[in-house]
Amino acid sequence: MLRRLIDSPWLFFGLALLLLVAAVLSQIEFTPKPRPEGTIDEVVSLSDRDDVNVVFIVIDMLRADRMSAYGYPRNTTPIMKELAKGGIRFANVEAQSSWTKASMASMWTGMYPERTGIQRFFHAMPEEAHLPAEIMRDAGYRTAGIWRNGWVANNFGFGQGFDLYIRPKQVRPEYKIKKNIPAAHRLPGNDMDATLSALEFMTGSVNEKFFLYIHYMDVHQYLYTDLSPDFGSGFSDFYDSSIYWTDHNIGRIMEGLRDLRLIDRTLVVIVSDHGEAFFEHGIEGHARNLYKEVLTTPWIIIPPVTLDRGVVVNRRVANVDVWPTMLDMLGLPPLEGAEGQSAVPLILDAAQRAASSAPPEEVETDRAIVAQLDRSWGRVGEDPMPTASLVKGHHRYNYRSFKPDHPELFDHRVDPKESINVARENPELVAELQQELEAFFERKKTQWDHAPEVELDEMRQNQLRALGYVLQPARPKKPGDVAEGAEEGEAGAGAEAD
Repeated sequence: MLRRLIDSPWLFFGLALLLLVAAVLSQIEFTPKPRPEGTIDEVVSLSDRDDVNVVFIVIDMLRADRMSAYGYPRNTTPIMKELAKGGIRFANVEAQSSWTKASMASMWTGMYPERTGIQRFFHAMPEEAHLPAEIMRDAGYRTAGIWRNGWVANNFGFGQGFDLYIRPKQVRPEYKIKKNIPAAHRLPGNDMDATLSALEFMTGSVNEKFFLYIHYMDVHQYLYTDLSPDFGSGFSDFYDSSIYWTDHNIGRIMEGLRDLRLIDRTLVVIVSDHGEAFFEHGIEGHARNLYKEVLTTPWIIIPPVTLDRGVVVNRRVANVDVWPTMLDMLGLPPLEGAEGQSAVPLILDAAQRAASSAPPEEVETDRAIVAQLDRSWGRVGEDPMPTASLVKGHHRYNYRSFKPDHPELFDHRVDPKESINVARENPELVAELQQELEAFFERKKTQWDHAPEVELDEMRQNQLRALGYVLQPARPKKPGDVAEGAEEGEAGAGAEAD
């Protein structure tokens, strides 16, 4: 019997199959989960490690309440929602302006627009500003910025500290792109160009510590693909579809980090510069006013380790807090003159509350957070038309220079959508908040005297027109014209103003 088995050709076939399987298995490297489980203490003390990369993603014009990661009923952000479950999500974030350049200047410096001086279309970041990319480059990071919004281009000073700062090349679309924004121009390419450029940079930097900034624009352009669910045919529906498409790009970035074996040593941060209005206060767009829909943005931190239960910070924070927090977490020098605060203590408190099953912290705080907008930012030769919003406690207070005798006050306890002006019923609170706003404007300015002014040539203006911006000459002054035009929200950049 044994002899027959030995002489049988099936024995050799079986042995050969086993050897083949063993050979294949020997080429497979079994690794642990890409993001190992960890604790919140590991996250807030990443400074103990010297191998942590940073991927900083800005999704232009993304309002938080349109993300399923923030409770929106439509499944617009399935990937970010899943990532947030094992990370840190800030539930109440306030942007510092409702258009990109002013908002991004505040985010990068940790200062309010009043301090940066960057509030008009011709303003640029001064060389004296010491930005996060410079801090990280000095700390040994290889730095790269990939942007698609012309307001953060090199000529406006936003490339400081980056070894590589580029607008990505347009590549052949992998998907059929749909455009539903009613504008005569469109920005060339789509966000997949930025994603592929980011993956290329990461592939070439696997052996270096790097800081990568990606600025997505397809939500701003209302671009999406057949990947997106059929949310409907309305303008607001197209916006949701574009968010889903951008969420897909986030997934591609995370897949790239996993495939390059970088995901367990990379900190990913997702934010936005401002939101978008859909006629909540009579207009569509942004860069025209300072209401909740254009100022409430997301902030999600995806650490190199997966938290057993995600941390949700309910306390109100601001975009000026983003980089003070990240630099604190990484153990890097702070931003000079920053007005923002590190949110690390809030993260720890929220994590401890969750671990002890304590009730979540209150949303409202005594801290006053300010947003600013010069309504004349896009008009050549026109005087400033400042507006300011102050959020404190349960209220938002809006001051508009073109209607100084008509302040706005909203009580979020009974009016979360800010649709009922209760200023007349609360004169003492209005006076108190106005006084606090005036004290804010009287505070010391930055270490630089003023923001440099950049003259835009025809090429630059055409690039901005591709985003839907139209820089307009000053309007003739007529009795009542300023107040009326301002109330209509003419920022000088058309319906798609940024």
